Amino acid sequence: MKHLKHYLLAVVAAVLFSACGTTRTVPLTGRKQNLMISDQEVLSLSATEYSKYMASAKKSTNATNTAMVQRVGQKLANAVQTYLTNNGYANELSNYAWEFNLVQDNSINAFCMPGGKIVVYEGLLPITQDEASLAVVLGHEIAHAVANHSAEQMSKQIKQQYGLQIGTAVAGALGMGQNTQSIAQIIAQQGLQFRNLKYSRDHETEADHMGLIFAAMAGYDPNVAVTFWQRMAASSGGGTAEFLSDHPSDETRINNIKNKFLAEALKYYTGPTTTTTTTKKAAKANSGTKTIKISSKKK
Repeated sequence: MKHLKHYLLAVVAAVLFSACGTTRTVPLTGRKQNLMISDQEVLSLSATEYSKYMASAKKSTNATNTAMVQRVGQKLANAVQTYLTNNGYANELSNYAWEFNLVQDNSINAFCMPGGKIVVYEGLLPITQDEASLAVVLGHEIAHAVANHSAEQMSKQIKQQYGLQIGTAVAGALGMGQNTQSIAQIIAQQGLQFRNLKYSRDHETEADHMGLIFAAMAGYDPNVAVTFWQRMAASSGGGTAEFLSDHPSDETRINNIKNKFLAEALKYYTGPTTTTTTTKKAAKANSGTKTIKISSKKK
């Protein structure tokens, strides 16, 4: 009888989650995902977190590099919006209010918040070295937003939390009268933030795949991705063993690009775009950092 009770609770949980979630198809890859949190809720929470971050961050004083980040980012945003419009995702365009900032931080990092708020750290530029390589990174970050990876990862956390609490509380939080406040409470209880949300290796690989295509769509040669990630690998001193990390290893990432993603990305590449290299002064100032954090979050 006890086992039957547990079984029935599991069935109720499965029905509840499937009924309350929404199914979405990821652009480009066609992967199906189940989301327990709406676009409106994600964007509201993201806007609040982004505003707090930018209030404490220091924007770069390097006008040349700031302009480069904004130029590359806007080209990618334009390419993404064109793709979404032409492939049945026009209704999602209202979710993005693109913004691109270069901040004073020597960490090798960049992130894109849901809604299209992109931040690049100055420490990344000595590794990217030119616009095309920067486009590879920003394409990866934008892909996390376009693929709704934040909402998907939060949905996973919500399911895990409420999987042990079947009852009216679950129904209230996830099904009936769902609102931003209830989701915000769940996220707060889990200590989740968009900037430090850990994505799965599958998410990271999907972002590599989509991001390379976005860079190509924007007119940047996707071939530079190989040498860029090789520079990243050299800077990391070997990095963390893949089985200990949420990210693919450098070797796996490079092999995926060479053998799986590059040929497809090149189909979207119609020709070269003008590139600008990072100013030597900024590169020299930031060349000492060894922190490797390429993701859609701040660690």
